[in-house]
Amino acid sequence: MREGRAEDARTEARRLIRDLLGEERPDAALLLGEAGAVLGADRVARSVELARGAPLTRRSTELAALAALLVGTRELGERWWRRERGGKLPAPDEVLWSSTAIEPWTDLTVLEMLAAWIADDAADEAWGRPAAVADLNSWQAEDRVELPPDARPGQRIVVSFDAGGRLDALVLRRTDNELGSNLDFDSLRYSRPAEAQWSWGVAAGLGPHRLDEHPDPYEQPVDAEAAGILHTWALRQGASAEQAGAVWRNRGDVIAAIERIDWMWRSGEWFAWWRGVSALVDGESGQLAARLGEIADVP
Repeated sequence: MREGRAEDARTEARRLIRDLLGEERPDAALLLGEAGAVLGADRVARSVELARGAPLTRRSTELAALAALLVGTRELGERWWRRERGGKLPAPDEVLWSSTAIEPWTDLTVLEMLAAWIADDAADEAWGRPAAVADLNSWQAEDRVELPPDARPGQRIVVSFDAGGRLDALVLRRTDNELGSNLDFDSLRYSRPAEAQWSWGVAAGLGPHRLDEHPDPYEQPVDAEAAGILHTWALRQGASAEQAGAVWRNRGDVIAAIERIDWMWRSGEWFAWWRGVSALVDGESGQLAARLGEIADVP
């Protein structure tokens, strides 16, 4: 069942990325080539610099953010990068080059911040600025948002719930004659940059995603003993020999195995394994020792 859901997600991601970029199995070279033609060589070079600086387990996330910026720039135009917003909000170009933190995305990387920004701007362009914000961790529909002063029965107002994510709230008159609202979950939608970010990450997978580096970071050896423990644990917990692959000798071997194993669609104890293999790839020896202790407790 879980494997079927994983494949359904990949199928949908490939469909979306094919519609957005013309390929259903994108790679870094394709993305950088397309982005260079739209964003310009300097911006792409800076984006590659930032992606190279991220842990290898997060490189696909950085490249997925670049996919959002590519699609968003196609929609909003290159001027989006140069437009200042006034107040404390700089132009996106300044954010890219100076790594300026911008609200409300200060917990994200530079590329992720910019991807969220362009996803929201594209959503505003498509559906208008949202009148309210809702947290969809709760799926309660009734009276979840504060209505604008000019709200009237039968009106639909746009509600934001995520970067580039929107849905409508239908304004109603309640039995006490007060105005209320119901969230229309069937109207849930994402802007095209947000779709690109998700679909590139799923369709392209964790990697390896090589960015013309010398030496190649994916060829860096990993701790052989720890790799053996994590490899054996994966097999014992149900990963096939084909998914786990041969002995893991370098970081690229581990990244490729993580991608094949689809750990996030498995049972809960695989989260400790993910943290272990992440620490193995990223060279975090303290975390690796702790995570090996965790999985040793799993029968």
